[in-house]
Amino acid sequence: MAFRRFGQTELAMPVLTCGGMRYQQSWTDIAPGELDRRVQENVEATVRRACDTGINHIETARGYGSSEYHLGFVLPTLPRQELIVQTKIGPKDSESEFLKTFDLSLQNLRLSHVDLLSIHGVNTRGLLDQTLKRGALKACRKLQADGRVRHVGFSTHAPLDVILDGIASGEFSYVNLHWYFFDQRNWPAIEAARARDMGVFIISPSDKGGKLYEPPEKLVRLCAPLHPMTFNDLFCLAHPEVHTLSIGASRPTDFDLHAAALPHLEQPWPVLDPILRRLHDEGVRCHGEDWWMHWNEGLPAVVNAPMPLPLYHILRLYNLAKAYDMVGYGQMRYNLLGGADHWFPGSKVVDVDWDKLAASLAGYRFASEIPDRLREAHAILNGDDKKRLSVS
Repeated sequence: MAFRRFGQTELAMPVLTCGGMRYQQSWTDIAPGELDRRVQENVEATVRRACDTGINHIETARGYGSSEYHLGFVLPTLPRQELIVQTKIGPKDSESEFLKTFDLSLQNLRLSHVDLLSIHGVNTRGLLDQTLKRGALKACRKLQADGRVRHVGFSTHAPLDVILDGIASGEFSYVNLHWYFFDQRNWPAIEAARARDMGVFIISPSDKGGKLYEPPEKLVRLCAPLHPMTFNDLFCLAHPEVHTLSIGASRPTDFDLHAAALPHLEQPWPVLDPILRRLHDEGVRCHGEDWWMHWNEGLPAVVNAPMPLPLYHILRLYNLAKAYDMVGYGQMRYNLLGGADHWFPGSKVVDVDWDKLAASLAGYRFASEIPDRLREAHAILNGDDKKRLSVS
């Protein structure tokens, strides 16, 4: 395992993190008598395999159902001084409500403190304002003074401008955010975090980063000799501004393909560069160089036509589906639109006012192409509507 200084926290962070969103029994809390022993045995085997791999950062959240509860049976059996434990709690309106929720987390984890506490899902400007101005931060400072929390950060699926403002507030020691090869839009936030010496934790590089645990054959060929998941890990970690990647493991073997990136960390570019060239060339071949190189320049991220239409996300998924056969990933994400609240907001390409859309795209170089591309995206990606499972 390789370790990186996690910004101003001074923690030696493993470059891979054991994320706790995939191995829980239930998306809601469970009572002791409801515990499924087979699930618990799998959680314990997964955490122990992480530790055997050198992954001593265990990450979960109050919104991950029974995840904290399962961890409470295994974490106290491990050397506490060797662990970095993180949980996350959504913004609250009052200090007392936040503290009450944190008490439940600590009770479930069966620990006296956590090393990292994130304010979870700061996904909108309103939630950022709530976090900064109401009870959450005050509660976090009290928990730090009491020794029950060491470092405070925030996790976010927000638009870039909101993330940048959260970083600029100076209130946080680290940030959990999305950034990976197939969506690099948040790079300015990583640069801003580095400038403030904040830890940088990448959320869901293999799932939301491309459903790379089930890659299409075309993507497998393009990423050879690396598995697409290993390629994406190495691409992220080739940038020293990134400190750790969350691995949402559901069983002990889920760490193996991620660990395959580790031998390449000291000299990543000799293996990455040929893959990057092939991926670029295939994007140009499928879409044309002009679109592939410039489609996002001047594109409004979201337009109201008349419902919020997340152009950036829809066209990104469309691009990946056409270039790399990443249709399954695109469908997984696209069909969340309308059912994921502020975690993945916006609507599908239905009931669009095309005249209103055209007015919103005035001056955009590909404005005349957008209606046909959006219709094609919908034809490729549309399926049964999905609901986000985890809760804030």
